[in-house]
Amino acid sequence: MRRFPEKFTEQYPKESGILKKLGSPAKIQDFLDAMPINFERGGDTARSLRSALAHGEAHCIEGALIAAAALWYHGARPLLMDLQTTDADDDHVVALFKEGGRWGAISKTNHAVLRYRDPIYASVRELAMSYFHEYFLDDGRKTLRSYSAPFDLLRWNEEWLAARGDLWELCDALDGSTHFAIFPKGSPRRLRRAAPIERKAGTIVEQK
Repeated sequence: MRRFPEKFTEQYPKESGILKKLGSPAKIQDFLDAMPINFERGGDTARSLRSALAHGEAHCIEGALIAAAALWYHGARPLLMDLQTTDADDDHVVALFKEGGRWGAISKTNHAVLRYRDPIYASVRELAMSYFHEYFLDDGRKTLRSYSAPFDLLRWNEEWLAARGDLWELCDALDGSTHFAIFPKGSPRRLRRAAPIERKAGTIVEQK
């Protein structure tokens, strides 16, 4: 596996110092939880690791890139997983990691759900399915429809680490990568809506 680029650590010592402190998935998640949400008040963004750290805020894919970079810095492969929904909802992106042959996920979200997953899942599909019942609209409709195969950032150029501009090309590549359906066509009509107490819990946010 290609090592984390020395050029980056030499050119950006401040950012590299942050990554150095994030030596475990739990520490990475704690760092992201403490980071303010990027509400994109000035328009849509898809910031690189360095740009997100400079702004001091992140949304889901920006947080996933920070997590992937930290994992790579400490010797793990930088992997993303895209969770795709119906058109009525927004997709979500997490960083994947593996410990003891089991999968876990690091997630940046403002909500009480769609969060960190401990490395207990035997497959990426099993991990993705753990998000299904938490993924619903305010009216209780469950919206998760597919998940991507692990998206390896080592196959991408390294601009996601330090680019000044938005990474729309990377986002499009992730969105267009191989995805697997959660269930066969026709099944959604049999889905029960989330219960009122679940919907109430889903309104809890860290930042308003």
